Amino acid sequence: MSNDGSSNEDSEVALFRAAMHDVAPLTATDKVILRKPNVPPIPRSCKTFQEDIPQDALSDHIIVEMGQSDDWSFVRTGMSHQTLRRLRRGHWQIQGNLDLHGFTRDQARQELSVFLDMCIQKKFRCIRIIHGKGLGSKNREPILKTRIGNWLMQRMEVLAFCQAKPEDGGGGAILILLKAYK
Repeated sequence: MSNDGSSNEDSEVALFRAAMHDVAPLTATDKVILRKPNVPPIPRSCKTFQEDIPQDALSDHIIVEMGQSDDWSFVRTGMSHQTLRRLRRGHWQIQGNLDLHGFTRDQARQELSVFLDMCIQKKFRCIRIIHGKGLGSKNREPILKTRIGNWLMQRMEVLAFCQAKPEDGGGGAILILLKAYK
């Protein structure tokens, strides 16, 4: 309130009206402003190579190049890299193990397929596969390591994988994070 009993609001309204005394409204035009309706997006179904492969038919013909470094890893598209970081740090307890030492490529593929099916059925979240370092193979290279990585990428239940920590097998083992099922 001012000293004379009028409020500041009254004086602001009076000032506004004085400023607008010679303003005229705009004339109506024959133009219509069109607005696009807000239509929610419809997701497209996209078939990827993973969806075309039966669960027990892991292919050697689908090759995804991965580095041969000791810390190779994979995280499924759409998954946070934080998930991979947590897997590396041991956030999830290892609930199942498969040791593929001494298996041929075909035997290892079959064993892996059966093992993954069993782990999914038991609703395991984190598993370990020991593939070895390849010290007993020709050229002392890990033959199964890259193949296992490619096979795992073909299974949609596999969200991420990385090399195990030294105490869990290091360069001769891999930790795998599977989808959570309720």
